[in-house]
Amino acid sequence: MTQNTQIRHLAFSELGLAPVLLDAVGRCKFSTPTPIQEKTIPIATKGEDIIGIAQTGTGKTLAFGLPMIQQLAIKKGMGLVILPTRELAIQVDETLNKIGASMGLRTAIIVGGAAMGNQISMIRKNPHVIIATPGRLNDHLEHKTINLSTVSVLVLDEADRMLDMGFEPQIRKILAVVPKERQTMLFSVTMPDKIRSMARHYMKTPVSIEVAAAGTMAENITQELYFVTKDEKLNLLHKLLSSHPGKALVFSRTKHGAKKLAIKLKNMGYTAADIHSNKSLSQRKAALDGFKKNQFRILVATDIAARGIDVHDIVLVVNYDLPDNPEDYVHRIGRTGRAGKSSKAVSFAEHSQKYDVKEIERLTKKKLPIISLIS
Repeated sequence: MTQNTQIRHLAFSELGLAPVLLDAVGRCKFSTPTPIQEKTIPIATKGEDIIGIAQTGTGKTLAFGLPMIQQLAIKKGMGLVILPTRELAIQVDETLNKIGASMGLRTAIIVGGAAMGNQISMIRKNPHVIIATPGRLNDHLEHKTINLSTVSVLVLDEADRMLDMGFEPQIRKILAVVPKERQTMLFSVTMPDKIRSMARHYMKTPVSIEVAAAGTMAENITQELYFVTKDEKLNLLHKLLSSHPGKALVFSRTKHGAKKLAIKLKNMGYTAADIHSNKSLSQRKAALDGFKKNQFRILVATDIAARGIDVHDIVLVVNYDLPDNPEDYVHRIGRTGRAGKSSKAVSFAEHSQKYDVKEIERLTKKKLPIISLIS
């Protein structure tokens, strides 16, 4: 039996977690650790710095959340989780509260699009963990409405996405004011040079954990590619939705395109909602909640949702527009095939986008099967 086989069969009780956390894990019905959890938790519970490379949908929130709660109980201090989007912040908060509710865990979400006054009230209640997007956290630092001097555990989640979104200056400002003596856990899907540089400057001999190479996707996702004209897209989408009952996530390249497509789908009789950065936080939350609760069968999204949607029963992801970056292709289709379920990811490409398709294939090291369009 190889070491990897042994690791895959470890139970949560073998990862060095305190009994109170194991009880919480059991109550939440988290049965078997995912590979990133199996590899991260035993090291993180010892207070080591960690760089974790894993694809989306692999259970990173518990991988850092369980050790963080345990470390805070031992060392005191405060936990700080920095991540790229409001949706991801809300979902991390939900997961941490599932685990920590019985222990009296207090969290505060600090994100844009929400009232500063409400956030200040949450901060004044001395939360154990702050979950924040970089821009809004910097706003609080500038207004001196938050004090990060007691941070003992820092998590940078979806670090590559934060850099893609231009948050590097804000992240460096945050890193400059948190205590140097702390535990830092950095998670990313890819490992660009900027993140390597950041790790060298701000982390102490981090342990690298990689459960999937960059561009790796779940094996249970069937991928297909159609070459189409713009005028053929909507009819093809209708055919796919008709032949694949269940939740569908459709990606548009632009905010205007997402809104327009959602309206067209509603006019065709589908229940649909759109989610993008022009929507307020409450509107985005309502759309996501409605999608989770089957009020909407279809969610039309821009790339802001590629890493912010944690819905386990999406059966179909459609790239109505190809993403601008090949890395976003991996993030998009990672929204399906979760929890080991089989699913399909279909991409529409115009004939002028053959180079973009090649770039996706180069990153994923997989040839996308081309399906002929049948009229």
